[in-house]
Amino acid sequence: MPTSITNIFVLMLENRSFDHMLGFSNLTGMDAVNGQSTPIRGLTGKEANRHGDSSFEVVAGADETMPLDPGHEFPDVLEQLAGPGASYVAGRYPPISNSGFVSDYVDSRTAGEGGATTNCGDIMKCFAPAQLPVLNALAREFAVCDSWHCAIPGPTWPNRLFACAASSDGLDHSPTSAEILTWETLDGVSFTHGTAFDALKRKSDTGWRIFSGDYFPMAAALKGVALADISHFDDFATQVSQPEYPWLLTWIEPSYGDVAAGTFKGGNSQHPRDGVSPGEALIKATYEAIRNSPHWNTSLLIVTWDEHGGFYDHVAPPPAIAPGDTPTGSKYSHFGFTFDQYGVRVPAVVVSPRIPRNTVDHRLYDHSSIAATLAAAFDLGSLTARDAAANNLVPLLSLADARNDTPSTLPEVAPVPPAPAAHATAVPDMSGSVDAGTLPLMVHVAMRHDIATSPASDRHAILTRVQAIQTRQQAADYIAGVRTKVRAAKALPPQS
Repeated sequence: MPTSITNIFVLMLENRSFDHMLGFSNLTGMDAVNGQSTPIRGLTGKEANRHGDSSFEVVAGADETMPLDPGHEFPDVLEQLAGPGASYVAGRYPPISNSGFVSDYVDSRTAGEGGATTNCGDIMKCFAPAQLPVLNALAREFAVCDSWHCAIPGPTWPNRLFACAASSDGLDHSPTSAEILTWETLDGVSFTHGTAFDALKRKSDTGWRIFSGDYFPMAAALKGVALADISHFDDFATQVSQPEYPWLLTWIEPSYGDVAAGTFKGGNSQHPRDGVSPGEALIKATYEAIRNSPHWNTSLLIVTWDEHGGFYDHVAPPPAIAPGDTPTGSKYSHFGFTFDQYGVRVPAVVVSPRIPRNTVDHRLYDHSSIAATLAAAFDLGSLTARDAAANNLVPLLSLADARNDTPSTLPEVAPVPPAPAAHATAVPDMSGSVDAGTLPLMVHVAMRHDIATSPASDRHAILTRVQAIQTRQQAADYIAGVRTKVRAAKALPPQS
């Protein structure tokens, strides 16, 4: 990487596969390795999954929102990749055929989440380019990576941990609230070799900053990340426009919306229940703030997604290098996963004026490539065996001088059509368990913020209250109360 690169920005969104977002984009560009014309590894339109006596082909034209959250826990992904009835024996992932996406979605549908009625083929629908004008414009103007995989074939939190630490410390599932409360509890999640944030902090006092849509970024669960390290995304454009913007790494997380209800409404993470348009607007705002700042010529922006969210992708994930920092049989492992298998492909676009326009990169990446890129850019050591072996994004920045033809703005977000009547959902059951997806993690982040904005004498009472949370409603009430405290601590006006 040119030594003049001073700022790396990472925006990680939620739960979308590569084919689901870009499979029908018909992108063709310059191969990042040999400079020859090459298409992305997209869809032909013939790819399909069978379920029962029916075949469900991929379809161009996805719905803005999904009626329920497709399965993406470890057993779900096992079925999606290896087919119904597949089993995992530690160290031996079964043969991968990408044949079980529909069958697993049918299982999710049968569970009746939110009372939704759905079409079995919804999981095979993929966006047409006109539906995602922002993402497609970035992919054409800069570099699209069509072999970027989830770090593990599993859910959000382990994959986000890999993005921060090239490891999940043995975690292979979405942890429960009880697990999180015994998991380094008040001090946050720690790793044998630390995180990329730790390494950057050792390098510089201005190592990193987090910008978040709601002061509740998932990265705030990590040890060493404090409320003082987090700014609201509303302040991002103003801060990055200043001549002195000191952060080597800017970590950007969306607002996740109503996590407690499980609808994720009101966010911009692109969660399947909340739709893609708010996330398109977030990508546009992030790019335009950096592009029109004094730091553009020395910047690198990575836009990717934490995991595939249960959506179809046709490419079989390859084997992976285990991080090697956690012994087999970790207390955080439910399935005995040995971390030697990548997960499903996710979209990844890499943006810099030092990248040739319309680059297509077929090289293998996963979320540990973020740590590998930071190490290469800022002369840091590796965190684990995974990022030590991972490809980094250094070779993409091949131009000696910054381009002068990069767009100052991106297209407007596509209009959102009305949701299909079949996607109507029932009122969420707020009496349901707090142990649902990433909700326990959000409660944990809220607890850490609660402690940070309270007298030390309140510490025990806060932990006691959190331990007593059993339902979604109790979690929602607690998070809302902490949000009010955080806004007061940050001297922000109350939310309307």
